[in-house]
Amino acid sequence: MRGGLVTIGTVAALLAAMGLTVLGLGAADNAVASFDASSWLWSTTRSELARVNGVTARVDTRMEVPGGRRHQMQVAQTDRLLILRDLNTGRVSSLDLATLQITATTPTAPGLGVSVALHEDAAFVVDAVQGIVRQLDPRALTPVGEPVRYPPGITGGTFDGAGKLWIAVPSEGTVSAVTAAELPETPGDAPPAGLSPKRVETYDVAEPAHELVVSTLDEGVAVLDRTSASLVTVVGGQTRRAELSMTAPGNLPTRTSGPQVPVTVSGDRSVHVVRDSREVKRFTVPGTGARLSPAVSWAGRFYCADENTGTVYAFDAEGQLVQTVKGSGRPGPVELEVRENHLFINPPDSSTAQVVDDRNQVREVDKYANDVLGGDPPPVAPPPPPPKKPKVSKPGAPKSVTAAAGDASARVSWQAAASNGAEITRYVVEGAGQTHQVGANQRALEITGLTNGETYTFSVHAVNAKGEGPARRSNPVVPTAEVPDPPASVTAEARPDGTVRVSWPEADGQGNKIAKYAVTATSAGASAPAGESAKTELAVPAGQLEYGTQYAFTVTAVSEKGAGSKASPVSNTVVPFTVPKAPTELRASTVADQPGTIAVQWSPAVDNGRPVTKYVVEAAGKSVEVTDVRATVGGLGNGQNVTVKVKAVNEAGPGPEASTTARTVAEPRITVTGSSADATSVTVTFTVDAGGGRASCTAATGGKTASGSCSSLRVTGLTPGTAYTVTLTASNAAGKGTASRAQTTDPVYGIATCKNGPDGDQRTYCDKEVPGRNGNEIFKVPQQDNDRQAGWVPDGRRLRTYCKVKGENVDAWIYNNNKQSNWWIQVAYEGKTYIPWAWLNLEGGDDLNVLPTC
Repeated sequence: MRGGLVTIGTVAALLAAMGLTVLGLGAADNAVASFDASSWLWSTTRSELARVNGVTARVDTRMEVPGGRRHQMQVAQTDRLLILRDLNTGRVSSLDLATLQITATTPTAPGLGVSVALHEDAAFVVDAVQGIVRQLDPRALTPVGEPVRYPPGITGGTFDGAGKLWIAVPSEGTVSAVTAAELPETPGDAPPAGLSPKRVETYDVAEPAHELVVSTLDEGVAVLDRTSASLVTVVGGQTRRAELSMTAPGNLPTRTSGPQVPVTVSGDRSVHVVRDSREVKRFTVPGTGARLSPAVSWAGRFYCADENTGTVYAFDAEGQLVQTVKGSGRPGPVELEVRENHLFINPPDSSTAQVVDDRNQVREVDKYANDVLGGDPPPVAPPPPPPKKPKVSKPGAPKSVTAAAGDASARVSWQAAASNGAEITRYVVEGAGQTHQVGANQRALEITGLTNGETYTFSVHAVNAKGEGPARRSNPVVPTAEVPDPPASVTAEARPDGTVRVSWPEADGQGNKIAKYAVTATSAGASAPAGESAKTELAVPAGQLEYGTQYAFTVTAVSEKGAGSKASPVSNTVVPFTVPKAPTELRASTVADQPGTIAVQWSPAVDNGRPVTKYVVEAAGKSVEVTDVRATVGGLGNGQNVTVKVKAVNEAGPGPEASTTARTVAEPRITVTGSSADATSVTVTFTVDAGGGRASCTAATGGKTASGSCSSLRVTGLTPGTAYTVTLTASNAAGKGTASRAQTTDPVYGIATCKNGPDGDQRTYCDKEVPGRNGNEIFKVPQQDNDRQAGWVPDGRRLRTYCKVKGENVDAWIYNNNKQSNWWIQVAYEGKTYIPWAWLNLEGGDDLNVLPTC
């Protein structure tokens, strides 16, 4: 067993120092580096990392990350190091897996746009928006040397198997490799002079302004040109291009293992496989919708996840479906990573994951194994119905096509065209005898080689899988050498209302008046016009930029003659944000065992660029605040119909509310449906409206009580022939409900019995006319007192009984089967009188116990 030198106390101390908590049994024994085919998997709901052993498919260590509940987390890992980046907060943390100790933290801008790459002891933070690739010492997260700088809007930023970091520059149409500098001997020390990461290789892979996607290989890189539908591989310094048959934009996994590169086209649910510079296979993924994660190549198969259902489909080398790994049935991200000779399948929002070994054997992993947090995750609601398929047609015309003249050049920009149901693959810019294809996310183009003094106009149209859309023409421009200077600097500020304020100092028009400024927004791998302004600031409207994504801005000055400057320096990076959206799937229910209380739960609200800090739940004037997605509201009164409202709160404030209704538990109501009786019991049938609670029921009468079923109760031990009123009581957390029912028990009858014998006087003993003692005599007292005799009845007379009492012993001898007893029965004869039980056989089995004692 590894980790014998790390005691429970040591681990607890280490984790207390770094703000993490190890969960589960035996955690200390496993607080070691991940050498045993292990991978750390993130669980969004629990804010936990679980280390999964690929060999055993079991979790051996779990760590809670405080403050990370329902946050997106990027996990970069090697055998010895684990680096986390919280996309919601931007915080980067380095964890030494040999000691389970946080060695350093550093801030970055939150949101999409910054990523972390890790290979052996080399770590990089890639700021795709600013175009800055900075090496960090993973032990201290301090910079190593000077960063490698690129134009804004780069993409990529992952290591290949040989330890090279690959970066694509869409604005140039290039891809380049960066190698890491040697780390200083002591963590945090400055490296020797001149030691910095280096850009060592650069290759042309596409025309400038094409949309590029990167996947690193075992050695080298694959670059998908989404604009021209081609894949370029760079291996051993050689570039090879494969033309693809796809008609919609494709995507790549961040890392590809083996010689075959799968290109996933979500729009038509197809996968195109490239090997040796040609497309060798194309197959279709079952299902509907366009939420496919990029297919991953592993152990001779291709694995593709449907993020609508969580299902993972496995295809063999011929593209035949050979295995289906069932998911949760609900939408959500699914991460596929080949690591330590295993494929790890992790839905961060789920409690389970899967491990696939090199024999393609799939085993399920319980990420919450040895759970010590208590309580299961919220119950899973049924998945929503699939969305209706939109009508698909050619794209619309681009909006706001604008041209600005430069020195022998022109800058053309435009707003996105309507895709009309099929993702736009590229834009085509025509004019001045030139034709340029531009990536769908690169909506600005610098056109050079123009003649100053001549007038030019340009047209732009979009292309999707259905074909080319209509073109829209720009304003005419006249290139000139008299161009203004760009603004010297640009500042951006994200504001809580969702807008972004971009400001700059006034530009020098070089003798001409500045008529307007054009602002361009750059994000990771994308560039698009943000708007124009005659002032030295622009408020980008709320919703125009994607919340939670990093953006930086450049500004060009345009003179009154229509001449445009070069682009300004890039601004600081901002992340647009606004109040959260309303929570979804809101459900409220009665709490059965608590008066005046309801339980509420919901699915997380979209945070719109800033983490949700709390939820406010309101019901009937009561308010509670929680950080989870469930709450209990009490003190509402019993049997109340209440409207429940829930809203999420982030840095921008409270968002819109979601509402539903619920009812608190009410006092039970009883409806009697019938009753019946025998001689000594009464049975009442009834129904109970439990008021949303759990009811218990009793029935009582004549000092006797019964409890149990809330549909039928029987009270026993009653007196025959007696009128009773049965009181029913149903109780729950809110109180009691009662009802009553009148019912009379059945009377008990006996048969006076005296059978004459066979011989002599026996033959007339039971006759009335015989003097002296004879059978069936009735007395006013329980003894054979001639002075108190009330009368006599013949054999077979039916008498109603009331009760029993002990008296003189009487032996009926042969005249009633030798029955002998000192019990006497009170009967209805000349009022209430007594007959020996020896002469009276009770109906129904002659059971004396059915009669009460007088």
